Amino acid sequence: MNELKEEVIKTIESVRGEIVEIADTIHDNPELGFCEHKAVDLLTSELARCGFDVETGTAGIETAFKARLQGQSGGPKIALLAEYDALPGIGHGCGHNLICSASVGAAIGLTSVMRKLPGRIVVIGTPAEETDGAKVPMVERGVFDDVDAAMMVHPSDMTAVESTSLAMEAIEFTFKGKPSHAAESPHEGIDAVDAVTLMFTAVNALREHVTDDARIHGIITEGGVAPNIIPEKAAARFYIRATTKGYLDEVVEKVKNCARGAALATGAKVTFRNFESSFANMVPNHALAEALRKNLLSLGVGGISPPVAMKGSTDMGNVSHAVPAVHAYIAIGPGGLGLHTKEFAQAAASEDAHKALVLAAKAMAMTAIDILTRPELLEEMKEEFRSSKG
Repeated sequence: MNELKEEVIKTIESVRGEIVEIADTIHDNPELGFCEHKAVDLLTSELARCGFDVETGTAGIETAFKARLQGQSGGPKIALLAEYDALPGIGHGCGHNLICSASVGAAIGLTSVMRKLPGRIVVIGTPAEETDGAKVPMVERGVFDDVDAAMMVHPSDMTAVESTSLAMEAIEFTFKGKPSHAAESPHEGIDAVDAVTLMFTAVNALREHVTDDARIHGIITEGGVAPNIIPEKAAARFYIRATTKGYLDEVVEKVKNCARGAALATGAKVTFRNFESSFANMVPNHALAEALRKNLLSLGVGGISPPVAMKGSTDMGNVSHAVPAVHAYIAIGPGGLGLHTKEFAQAAASEDAHKALVLAAKAMAMTAIDILTRPELLEEMKEEFRSSKG
């Protein structure tokens, strides 16, 4: 291990208590997407204290931020991504309190060596990963245009440096019918709830005729106001997922046809709209992931899983289509500890979680040093990225 990495590790160890306190404070004060004001204040205050140039309201999003640290002139720009939104009713059942703390810890560690290195470090605060995915508009508005590599480490029940995720569309279907008295004159009405339930029946039949990677799941969000009124309006929201954007588009069109058929069968009218941002599939950069893997191994982290195909979706996928990126995982509990559960929220404030976030911070900082000091690694990452885009 070279001297620069040893210096970074020493610096992170010196602020271990502060990093853990940040993670636990955010854990104990969960905030939903786009409402993460306390978390942003806490994270940006710490970064400003450590010499970062902090910008809030990035890309016109109130709880997004960028915190920059300039090294010597020239060199690559490396982004450490922070997520900090919680889940309704569960809190930090996805461990985002650890994600942001690990990235901030890595950035603080790098303050001890950046004066010796060409390049820049930027911590990018990305709100609302659980819902509308702020990374999507941030990519579209150019936040990542000058970034050479992006990293984040997500807590889990396993450790892996390469992961893929499913592309996703979030679509709301609204059916309009005609109200009438349900007992006196049902024949005069057009039942919008009949239409939405027929759509669900058609979608259930469709599932047999899509590939195994596809996922279609939805809820009825509006279904009438009183039993004695033929419902004039009904609505449903669906997440539709697939391994690639191309196949996702095919499945989305089939689901829309299910809605169109239900409307035709009942006489209702149907409209649809995206109610959240569309997530691209995650494309991990193997060269970057391998550098991260080697650094985790040098820190004594064992049991690193081979590449994993996650069935969920993340807006980090959109980042991976813009720059070389990794969305790694680090274990904070035993196998079978499920994300988005109260048990995971409890684990996200445990001693094992504290150890994992410090290891993640060290590994990301060490990988940043690799990129800043090894031009051949940066070129390998970029060539792979260009090939994957092709």
